[in-house]
Amino acid sequence: MDLPFTDRPGRRERHLRRRHENPLFGWPAPEVEPAALLAAQRADHEELEAFATALHALVRRAVDLPPETGSDEILTLKEDLERHYEQACGLAGDHAAEKTGIARLIEVIMGVVRGHAGSDPLATQELAQEEAARVHHFRLLELPLVVDLLHPESPVAPEELAATVLSASDAEFAALPELFDGSELALLVEQAEARLTELADVGFDLAGARARLAALQTLSAAADGSGATG
Repeated sequence: MDLPFTDRPGRRERHLRRRHENPLFGWPAPEVEPAALLAAQRADHEELEAFATALHALVRRAVDLPPETGSDEILTLKEDLERHYEQACGLAGDHAAEKTGIARLIEVIMGVVRGHAGSDPLATQELAQEEAARVHHFRLLELPLVVDLLHPESPVAPEELAATVLSASDAEFAALPELFDGSELALLVEQAEARLTELADVGFDLAGARARLAALQTLSAAADGSGATG
């Protein structure tokens, strides 16, 4: 079935696209109904409109911040900006401009925080570590699957996680150790093995998924080994 998927979908449509005619999600391979796709696109659009309104209010709040504002309020604003950055990464459409603006506001706020820290070496070190962690996290958020899995209302159901991981891009797959610990990776391996066994039983074998499973087993073993020595 040829469905009108969009070029830059939101999280709901993205996951429907992963599932559509993908045997890893079930056999026979599930087909997304046009009505379900339309509902997902509408919901993604509504989320986009709500984000635009919330971001406008957040920017206004940042601009109107009094010079004497306390540290707690400043840090709360920073956390709200970081949350909106994460949300922007998962929305339908291109939001590079919004993300750049949010990142600049965060940097302004961090400048104020660094000013409050003064010459305290411990505080300076902690802020540098926080900055490095934020840069790394924002880089991970460029991967659609990472955004979808981290969202509080992730479109990926627990029973779909193995199929989703086996369908991931190379970059998304490489990020798995950032998202799952050793026991979670081991569970993913079990679920993936069961899914591929089910497909093999009906005469359907996916060489690419088998290779991805082998890589997942390697990740799980590495995580288990690091945990054993830690």
